[in-house]
Amino acid sequence: MSEALAELHGVSRVYRKGKEQVEVLQNLDLVIPRGDFLVIMGPSGSGKTTLLNLLGGLDRPTSGTVTVDGAEISSMSNSQLSRWRSTHVGFVFQFYNLLPVLSAQKNVELPLLLTRFGARERAERAALALDIVGLADRARHLPRELSGGQEQRVAIARAIVSDPTLLLCDEPTGDLDRDTADEILKLLQILNREHGKTIVMVTHDARAASFAARILHVDKGKLEEREAA
Repeated sequence: MSEALAELHGVSRVYRKGKEQVEVLQNLDLVIPRGDFLVIMGPSGSGKTTLLNLLGGLDRPTSGTVTVDGAEISSMSNSQLSRWRSTHVGFVFQFYNLLPVLSAQKNVELPLLLTRFGARERAERAALALDIVGLADRARHLPRELSGGQEQRVAIARAIVSDPTLLLCDEPTGDLDRDTADEILKLLQILNREHGKTIVMVTHDARAASFAARILHVDKGKLEEREAA
């Protein structure tokens, strides 16, 4: 088995709703091997996006520890987390969140503005990322000149441009038609199998989940693992 890239030990997440406490995740243990393609499924409100956010350092556990690539991110300060995310995590969401006034190339370069790279290297890395997702010929196009599938490919290029340790995808095909969704999922498979990216994806779509290596179901704060189809 591959070495562990991410580990959650005894993780719980409790939110306050007025005077009530809502326990979304309950004492979870999870190991994600390096090179895994894991899907998280579950009913609305089950905690699957919370789990994704904990792995990406966007949220903190109420108790327990989250470790990614040897770093215990659950104990980092906000500034440390911000620096850590800029080099270790790529995010892909249902909505592409591209800046409409910037070209595909410039949208992909955005995460690199937080790094030490100069303008030339940022441009080179963005061009490579666009080539990987099959959009080298669309680098100068604005988002409005692209299809929905192309916009999501730009968003994926933006997520991988810093060569992150972990790629986190939250319903990445939720706004796409079936054929376009399948193209995006096949691209994620390529990133996993040929480029070695470790991917964790949240989805409610069983067909989308079938593209992954493992499926994890979250319900009532607990985890249940099932084999992918």
